[in-house]
Amino acid sequence: MSSGANYTIWVHHALAAEEAPVFPDGCRDVLVVHRPDESIHVALTDFDVGPRRVRLSGGIGITGYRLRPGVVPGREAMAAIAADPRQATQILAHDFAGADEMAEAVQALAQPGATLQAVSRGLGVSIRSMQRHFRQSGLPQPDYWRLLGRARRAVDMMSSEASLAAIAHECAFADQAHMTREFVRWFGSTPARLRSEGDHLHLLRQPGLGNWTGEQISTR
Repeated sequence: MSSGANYTIWVHHALAAEEAPVFPDGCRDVLVVHRPDESIHVALTDFDVGPRRVRLSGGIGITGYRLRPGVVPGREAMAAIAADPRQATQILAHDFAGADEMAEAVQALAQPGATLQAVSRGLGVSIRSMQRHFRQSGLPQPDYWRLLGRARRAVDMMSSEASLAAIAHECAFADQAHMTREFVRWFGSTPARLRSEGDHLHLLRQPGLGNWTGEQISTR
């Protein structure tokens, strides 16, 4: 399948009933759900603020459109997809007016050492104005992106041989204990435990905040 700059496509089919974790990635997903009775349901996920688990019944197929961090689909686009899910790719390709500006602000907030003061100054607005822009765009407040970006950046380093203390320092946590608290908050697991959970690390390395690639995620 093709992908666009503001979304990437993933496909999943549950052959039997299953349950899987979902971790915060700074993205919303447009889901086109194909049920066993051949009916189709369209949904838009929320921004996750912590880990959660999803249960699927056997026979369900999902085509997901993961949106670039900072991108939110318009109501008209969602209504059009609900009316004709087969046109989702084309509809999303023409949506997102002004999305690049907000996505760039989100990317700036997720950079190492980012502060609200520095990012707002780079955007040429006050912190309060920046917060208002995020609210009006239907996005979590700037600190969400800064803190989640830092945690996901640390996750990316879990496959290295660096010590947890070194990773905490590199990612600008106060210390290793601070990083542990943030990992539990965002991912429901300590860094040491997550480091040993290859499946979870694989999920966290899929395109999202801090590692957006615009490429198809996975097909099963």
